[in-house]
Amino acid sequence: MRARRVSAAQKLVHAHESLTLDRAVLRIVAVADTHGRPHPHLGTRITQLAPAHIFHAGDIGDLVVLRDLEKYTPVTAVRGNIDGRDLPDLVTIEVRSDERTLLNILLTHVAVYGPKLRTDVARIARSEDASLVVCGHSHVPFAAQDGGLTVFNPGSVGPRRFQLPIVLGVIDVSTEGVSLRHIDCETGRAWKPSAVGP
Repeated sequence: MRARRVSAAQKLVHAHESLTLDRAVLRIVAVADTHGRPHPHLGTRITQLAPAHIFHAGDIGDLVVLRDLEKYTPVTAVRGNIDGRDLPDLVTIEVRSDERTLLNILLTHVAVYGPKLRTDVARIARSEDASLVVCGHSHVPFAAQDGGLTVFNPGSVGPRRFQLPIVLGVIDVSTEGVSLRHIDCETGRAWKPSAVGP
């Protein structure tokens, strides 16, 4: 991991990491908003998915959550609005294969305002040459395109908020591209948004 840097204008701590594609598919499990109480089936889901890495997109709630996740595989985490200053606000993750960069990912907690990517986050993503922004905060799982960037919220694996599902995200990176999906933490099945009638 490269040294953290602090932007004078924004006072944000921004770290950089690198992951290497050393197999056909680099699998990353993305979680967010555990609020100190991850769902009891989270460990089972991680074991089933067998990721090479875990992203935590903030609102961790207690750093013991990260230590528990590290028992499965390395973890990269950012600070959410309920977390202390122990973690960076943003992490840019470069995914490499051999001598080339396959993908740059920007991991942060708050990235959208309503359905749109925040202007400041989009600017940082573009300055880092990141095409994928992974975020948390809303507890609403989604994958969307905005201004040429892909935004992925894995949803929450912490205490249920309103009627929102308890889900996690899966990011599969290969030399052919990137796929994103959600898994229901309670059932282990693929999760898709419910159809909404007119």
